Amino acid sequence: MKEIKRIVLTGGPCAGKTTALVRVIEHFSSRGYKVFTLPEVPTMFTQAGMNYLTPNKAFFYEGEKATLEIQLALEDKFLKMAQACEEPCVIVCDRGTMDISAYMQPELWERLCKDVGYTTQQLRDDRYDAVLHLVSAADGAEQFYTTSNNASRNEAADEQGLAIARMLDKKVIEAWAGHSHLRVINNQEDFNRKLNRVLKEISHVLGLPQPIEEERKYIVEITGELPDCIESEITQTYLVAEPGAEVRLRRRGWQGKYVNVLTTKTRISPTEQLETERQVTSNIYRTMLQQADPYRHTITKNRKSFIWKGQYFELDTYKDRLEGLMILETKGIVNHEDVNFPPFLNVKEDITGNTAYYNYNLALK
Repeated sequence: MKEIKRIVLTGGPCAGKTTALVRVIEHFSSRGYKVFTLPEVPTMFTQAGMNYLTPNKAFFYEGEKATLEIQLALEDKFLKMAQACEEPCVIVCDRGTMDISAYMQPELWERLCKDVGYTTQQLRDDRYDAVLHLVSAADGAEQFYTTSNNASRNEAADEQGLAIARMLDKKVIEAWAGHSHLRVINNQEDFNRKLNRVLKEISHVLGLPQPIEEERKYIVEITGELPDCIESEITQTYLVAEPGAEVRLRRRGWQGKYVNVLTTKTRISPTEQLETERQVTSNIYRTMLQQADPYRHTITKNRKSFIWKGQYFELDTYKDRLEGLMILETKGIVNHEDVNFPPFLNVKEDITGNTAYYNYNLALK
């Protein structure tokens, strides 16, 4: 049976999802893929009479339950349709199951999951191959924020509305935190670059060769208080691999939960590489550790992920033999674009492209 990829396109208010979906259809249809795009269920429900701001708790719960049930049904039915197609397929969901959890209390979400017969892990980790979060224009691109293109949007285009939109943006990212292929797509000075990043990330999931690009990295020190961020502990082990390939086994833990991901990078030309990722069970993870590269240490580090002025950052604080090393990595900031360095960090050195600071080389014994 052919492989079918399921991808969630999500984000805060006024993030550009609608435009991105059109570009995704055009781009991948022209490359021989059958592209299915599932509509945003909460918008359908709002247009049909659902009020997600109702004070009626029973009405709210039944509406959210119906939203989740229809979301699941749509995804399952379109998967059946994709399985009947002869061409390769990609299913792109305009928001996914975990978006619903961002708009309710954790206890109510757990009750909802139990009533529909799923766990949070099943809904977040097992249904989708990737989650692409487009950052709201309310964070770093305020001049482009508008509510005119979505009559169902409740956040006004004023300072209070922008603050609400930023808060919702972060809550949605937190809801998906833990998915093995969560990617946050920054705002860009040119919106087309934001869309091109979406196409690149989907191409990566589909296993299409991608240009080798250096994410910008800096050695930093903390000089102030960090904003709300997602904290996780990462254990990274490199495995024995064929020449020209890099195989990484990573365990990421947060809030007592863990996800294991096997990543393989293979350079197919001086300018292109093929990167594949797959989630593995804890049993397989422990078995694969026996293939650890004897010439490399295991890397352990604490990661703090956050958005600052529309740009997404990962701050890694290394442990054990690399104690004291702190590296800030940007995500999706093009070479000519300025980095919005947060005021609570002091940049000590730009190490972009410095191979000595690649994790693969930092692990050398």
